[in-house]
Amino acid sequence: MRAAALLSLGRHAEALSDLERVRLRDPTNADTCNQMGNCLSALGRYDDALSSYDKAAALGDKHAVKNKAIALEHLGRFDQAMDGYRRAVAEDANDAHAEWNLALLQLLTGDFEAGWAGREAARWKIPVLVAGYPKLSGPLWRGTEPIDGKTILVCPDEGLGDVIQFVRYVPMLAARGARVILIVQDELVPLLSHLPGVAQCLPKSATTVPSYDFHCPLTSLPLAFGTRLAAIPAETSCLPVPPPDRVATWDQRLGPHDRPRAGLVWSGNPRHPRDRARSMPFRTMARLLDVDAIFVSLQKDPRADDKPALLERTDVIDLTAHLTDFVETAALVCCLDLVITVDTSVAHLSAALGRPTWILLPYVPDYRWLLDRDDSPWYPTMRLFRQDQRRDYGHVIEQVRTELNAACRGGSFRSRTP
Repeated sequence: MRAAALLSLGRHAEALSDLERVRLRDPTNADTCNQMGNCLSALGRYDDALSSYDKAAALGDKHAVKNKAIALEHLGRFDQAMDGYRRAVAEDANDAHAEWNLALLQLLTGDFEAGWAGREAARWKIPVLVAGYPKLSGPLWRGTEPIDGKTILVCPDEGLGDVIQFVRYVPMLAARGARVILIVQDELVPLLSHLPGVAQCLPKSATTVPSYDFHCPLTSLPLAFGTRLAAIPAETSCLPVPPPDRVATWDQRLGPHDRPRAGLVWSGNPRHPRDRARSMPFRTMARLLDVDAIFVSLQKDPRADDKPALLERTDVIDLTAHLTDFVETAALVCCLDLVITVDTSVAHLSAALGRPTWILLPYVPDYRWLLDRDDSPWYPTMRLFRQDQRRDYGHVIEQVRTELNAACRGGSFRSRTP
């Protein structure tokens, strides 16, 4: 029970110690072996986790096959991971999480046909995803029903970055003759109200919605439009331009533009299940600060451990108190020559505005960033910097530092606004 409490607190090393004691007392306990594997995975010890999962599976734990597949995926052993997910689904047809993980891995490896379809099938079986979607009684649009002259309700079903990435499909719906009502998280309404093709933009907090003919989750639109890797709709800029007066205000706040301006984001949502892989401490990002550039923090709500180091750096402009909504952030981004960021909504915002964006990715990234490439088919102005097998952001930062130095010295950045 103490191990379970420690697990819920995220204190995995201590939990592992207790679980090892439990296993010595009861070596045939399948759940203990499975939980040991989960602890080892959380600590980044994926190779060690595999043997714990194997023991758990041999003892009959039905979750161990899927959990082993997750560990294999983190190790970059993708074919074995896919086999594991398929086996988990074959053994338990109700294991929607294994089905979901398989679909995301298919997308990561570029199999969009299977990935989008599998993702759509699984999402309606996962309670947390169903609960996050509005309770609507009308018919779901799946891409085949005629929508000319119809009203379609497009709703968010995942995070802020997902909304920014997939609203590119809204003008395509309008081009088919649909009247599009877009519902998004409240903080995105000012940014997306003037998106081309949107007849009405409503906050997710709205208690009622207008009448409609169909509804569709935003992240289901790639499937509905038959998106394939070679034909991703990727305009250089797919978001409305921020008001010129707000851009001008930010330009004045930043002061003289005598050197390239680079915005920085080093951590994302701490509640994200993959935050440990996606975020880094400010001190790691700070290794860039000796480059001859003007550095601007885009980091909202820095973590307690980062605040003292950030306050000490007078060479980082921090005006994030003025970032009251996404329009303000967009206006600030438009005053920068480059945004350097981990995988957050700011990465999507910057790239969707057509701004040069360098994104720093973990060894096994989110499905949308694919594998073995330094560009993104979703965003023409984005450049990808990836961890290698060391899973070390220090090494990534050194690569970025070298490239940033060269770009600044070579005059690669030219200030512009959209």
